[in-house]
Amino acid sequence: MVDLVKVREDIYELPINSKPGMLVPGRVFLSDKLVGDLEQDAIQQVANVATLPGIQKYSMAMPDAHVGYGFPIGGVAAFDMEKGVISPGGVGFDINCGVRLLRSPLQLQDVAGKTDALIESLYREVPSGVGSESKFRASEDVLTQVFNHGARWAVENGYGVKSDLEHCEENGEMKGADSAKVSRKARDRGKPQLGTLGSGNHFLEIQHIEKIYDEAAAKAFGLEEGGITVMIHCGSRGAGHQICTDYVRTLEQASRKYGIKLADRQLACAPLTSQEAQDYFGAMAAGANYAWANRQMISHWVREAFNKQFHTDLKMDLVYDVAHNVAKYEEHTVDGEKKKLCVHRKGATRAFAPGRIELPVTYRQIGQPVIIPGSMGSASYVLVGAQGAMDMTFGSTCHGAGRVMSRSAAKKEVHGNEIKRELAERGIIVKAPSAAAISEEAPEVYKDIDEVVEVVHRLGISRKVARLVPLAVAKG
Repeated sequence: MVDLVKVREDIYELPINSKPGMLVPGRVFLSDKLVGDLEQDAIQQVANVATLPGIQKYSMAMPDAHVGYGFPIGGVAAFDMEKGVISPGGVGFDINCGVRLLRSPLQLQDVAGKTDALIESLYREVPSGVGSESKFRASEDVLTQVFNHGARWAVENGYGVKSDLEHCEENGEMKGADSAKVSRKARDRGKPQLGTLGSGNHFLEIQHIEKIYDEAAAKAFGLEEGGITVMIHCGSRGAGHQICTDYVRTLEQASRKYGIKLADRQLACAPLTSQEAQDYFGAMAAGANYAWANRQMISHWVREAFNKQFHTDLKMDLVYDVAHNVAKYEEHTVDGEKKKLCVHRKGATRAFAPGRIELPVTYRQIGQPVIIPGSMGSASYVLVGAQGAMDMTFGSTCHGAGRVMSRSAAKKEVHGNEIKRELAERGIIVKAPSAAAISEEAPEVYKDIDEVVEVVHRLGISRKVARLVPLAVAKG
């Protein structure tokens, strides 16, 4: 591999001749401090993605990038609708793993002495961990409705309010979803898990707003210093994983059928004009809708837990809900020409600038809320989409801190009980199914969230609005 070349501050490039078959250069958004954290294998994946047919401008990686399946996690690529492809490796196994933020009318002093009881309640109300099953029992008809209509099904059935939908990406209901393209096995895996948190880096976190950077955006988002928020990070559970598994096989065959030479078999893909691509998109959108319904139900139970604790009907509004792992049809400007593209964001967040019609009316003049979760014990951020994203990244930004240590290595090197004790000494309560679950997600196995966010802020891809710090965390 040819080394990354520094283009300017916070932007590195992988020249087009770095690997045979590259159609565009690679572009990685990194500070000098973060360069050493990016594995060579992740750079190789950036180069591999650049060989896919119809790719536009650059194969990109965000500052939180690390090795993934096919695409790096933190990878972004956009494809021409006529000549381009769609790839499950550019979406990921946890389709629409995403994050949402609820704001409350509470202040830090209101929850003093109550965070332990609150997190215990949340831990009881929302099943978490590997293979966890929901207290909700979905029928086959309900599952079909969830795949086709996402969060709208949940709200129409009592799990939330209409304004929740207005503050979800895609209004919580991705068009083009087709439950008929979801396999029996994916349905069977998803059926018992609707309304569960899952495992890994998924969490429920009670936070307080430590600092406001942008008063106008914070006011538009309803955030103020000292306020209490709840962040929910989870995805499509076994349903999404199985959808991806099913279509990786289908698109491996399609790659051969259409004569697409793959730099890595994990980049299995199909031309966007093909039936295979359309089938995958329908199933992927159904998986995304499942994830939105899942987060919507969890939000409902979070609200109930807070209401029980405070013996009142607290108004806990949804600030926004963003998707991380998804491919979407969007219009962007390429070399001065408006084009409809298929944008893959794999461990990346949409970050639309002011004026985009996809944004809620309430945010259209200020820009899209961008929610960047940290790891337990580290800060999370709210940012706002900015013009730099439209100019440089097809409206995309980072999605979190990004791992620097694998889960298996973390379990060997980090002791969960020690981490739990250290966090408790800092006033952060952690509930998790096991010490191993804490080890896997300890703060030290992630990059520096402050530095990651600073990169996209300096570049004008998304601007800092608020810094949130954890009070209590329920881990999957």
